[in-house]
Amino acid sequence: LGAAAGSVAARLHREHGVDLRVNTTVMALEGDAEGRLRAAHLSDGDVLPVEVAVVALGAVRNTEWLDGAGLAADARGVVCDAACRAFDADAIVTSDVFVAGDVARWPHPHYDGLLLAVEHWDNAVRQAATAAHNMVADRPRPHRGLPAFWSYQFGVSIKSVGLPTIADEVVVTQGSVAERRFVACFGRQGRCVAAVAVDAPRSLPAYAGLIEAAAPFPPDLRAADGPRTLLPVPAGLAVDGQSTHSPTAAVTGQGPTAREAPRERDPRSPLTAPPLE
Repeated sequence: LGAAAGSVAARLHREHGVDLRVNTTVMALEGDAEGRLRAAHLSDGDVLPVEVAVVALGAVRNTEWLDGAGLAADARGVVCDAACRAFDADAIVTSDVFVAGDVARWPHPHYDGLLLAVEHWDNAVRQAATAAHNMVADRPRPHRGLPAFWSYQFGVSIKSVGLPTIADEVVVTQGSVAERRFVACFGRQGRCVAAVAVDAPRSLPAYAGLIEAAAPFPPDLRAADGPRTLLPVPAGLAVDGQSTHSPTAAVTGQGPTAREAPRERDPRSPLTAPPLE
């Protein structure tokens, strides 16, 4: 969600006793003579006594079996068009190879040709339905589903629609951050690209409509529970060359023959933005 909106989730965790450390990574895990985990050495210099480590490394797309197949495929996935038809290595769309699910990279109609990879079961189901339709239909239809995720943390509902990871600004449009019941809208270059709702899920369909319509940012909602003046702040997303991990979607470049993204910068590089208030 970026540093600004993410500060809300950070405060929630700390209020419930979680020792949450940002811009920090584990440099080494230390065990005893019997092979049991005993300590974690952190990049901020602390050494924590620990007995369990959960290592979350994400997913690896199994594309190596496609080496030599002549498709636009690499470790990021297989490039396809909005109709789920795969591109070949010469950037020519195929008519008989279709892609769906986590492995697919396609230009989302609402995000200016950015190739998205969406890692969520709901997208896999809907994209597979689009691919199946286009295999047999005379007229193909595009896959337009917006990325979305939800989470419940300490009894608080957090739901999102759109692509917050490409935003440059965010603004509270409804509710109150202090009361932890609000909606925030994300913008990119003057256009609405995402929204997050904290204990306010019923508002999200309207924001999905704004995203699909490429509505101006900040949106002129005139909501009864909105602030008198909309005050956008920097979203606090990662700088170029450093990925921002999303529960569902990642931008993976542009064009079927675009080379792989540059190697990520040190994940301890600080991400700063004023918190939402």
